Amino acid sequence: MYTRPEFCLSEGWETVSQAGWQAPLYWERDGCDETGWRAFTLGGWHGLAELLDTPVCHVSFFEADAFARWKGCRLPTEAEWESVASQALVCGNLLDTGRLHPASANRVGIDQLFGDCWEWTSSSYSGYPGYKPLPGPLGEYNGKFMSSQMILRGGSCVTPASHVRATYRNFFQPATRWQFSGIRLAT
Repeated sequence: MYTRPEFCLSEGWETVSQAGWQAPLYWERDGCDETGWRAFTLGGWHGLAELLDTPVCHVSFFEADAFARWKGCRLPTEAEWESVASQALVCGNLLDTGRLHPASANRVGIDQLFGDCWEWTSSSYSGYPGYKPLPGPLGEYNGKFMSSQMILRGGSCVTPASHVRATYRNFFQPATRWQFSGIRLAT
């Protein structure tokens, strides 16, 4: 995606070009690792070869969308994600495990819906049908963020288990690359 504009949304390509992105956040070239890259984690620097079985994290919506297009897939909508998640057990690699980094996938069925990485969806942040802002500061808080934000779902390895449920939403601007944001593909 970093050199292939045909897979990028126009704003995404502009962001990548202007910011000079060449890899996910916290990655840098490293001649000491056989992959040529290393990544900074909450446990310090690790060669990318040590992390190959773990989900890629710290990517923007633009990076996630471009990767999905490159793979011939797409990002799920928020409704699709929630429909699947509502039938799954709410468990995973969350803050309470103490791992503090995404874990390897079990590769059985739909895996890792909760924990590890927040998953970008293709849905913009808006109110649910029938939403009306509350009066006062709480209404202002919710309402003013419903602009130029994309929805993430699932929690991450630093999200407390007590916060997570199938309806738990997070939202960030599409160029945001932090907080263990990752990718889930849909066909």
